Amino acid sequence: MAIDDLLAVLADGEFHSGEALGEQLGVSRAAVWKQLKKLEQLGVTLHSVKGRGYRLPDTLVLLDEERISAALDPSVRRQLTSIQRSLILESTNATAMAESLRGDRHGCLYLAEQQTAGRGRRGRPWISPFGRNLYFSLCWTFSGGAAALEGLSLLVGLAVSQGLADMGIEDVQLKWPNDLLRQRRKLAGILLEMSGDASGQCQVVIGVGINVAMSKETAAAIDQPWCDLSDRAVPVDRNQLLAAVLNRLLPGLQRFSREGFEPFRAAWMARDAFAGESVVLSTPRHQIEGRCLGVDRSGALLLQTEQGQQAFHGGEVSLRGAP
Repeated sequence: MAIDDLLAVLADGEFHSGEALGEQLGVSRAAVWKQLKKLEQLGVTLHSVKGRGYRLPDTLVLLDEERISAALDPSVRRQLTSIQRSLILESTNATAMAESLRGDRHGCLYLAEQQTAGRGRRGRPWISPFGRNLYFSLCWTFSGGAAALEGLSLLVGLAVSQGLADMGIEDVQLKWPNDLLRQRRKLAGILLEMSGDASGQCQVVIGVGINVAMSKETAAAIDQPWCDLSDRAVPVDRNQLLAAVLNRLLPGLQRFSREGFEPFRAAWMARDAFAGESVVLSTPRHQIEGRCLGVDRSGALLLQTEQGQQAFHGGEVSLRGAP
């Protein structure tokens, strides 16, 4: 019996006795008990009531390759080489990077219910509780080397925001270079990692994390203002959300490969969280204050500073509103 099998039964949110679980799954009560303990070790909350059995506190819908595929546009589905879902990974990006070093993994999608070592930009941890949020990484091959990737993180952020809008979540803004915000709090982040020829064909792992229904206990470890989608009147189905994002992202990547970031610039700036505002840009060596003027055709941040208009590209930088 796999944990997936046990979760599939408990996912209805109803009480199930150990005996009933054993009968339904064809195993002993001792085997059921061991798997229940594994769930607790994963951080999955279980309610146990003597005489009634065990239940999940909320209805749990796991990521499902078939449900995701069924919700994809046919043209998008054809572009995906594979969808590989895991219960637990150190990180989807690390798995995708390891796979891409073994050969071309263009169009391969990696999902996880939980990450034990999820990463954000600048080496920060990405809090990744089990079955609560969305963590995925997509391998995509580009020609033209690193120079052809300018603005890629902005395109990905735009596509994610458009997918969210297609799900009725329209109050999402973009923070340069790769964060998504709601009410100035972080909803999602993007991490890009490249392998291959820096001046020729290369593979990029596009990692995305979206907070869907973060538990308060887990969220205590987050060291910055954050938000999720738990305020929605109808709970967000992660399978539908992932499909909506992919339906925007893959066509966007195809066009980006041909035309670069410039065709997406106006749409990105329409969602710019700091448009026209005073901001502080921090680099490893300096802090630069200025007024945000959006981005140029390559995706570089434009600031009006005391020295005039300046353009800043991605890297080890951080942007925040001025005090």
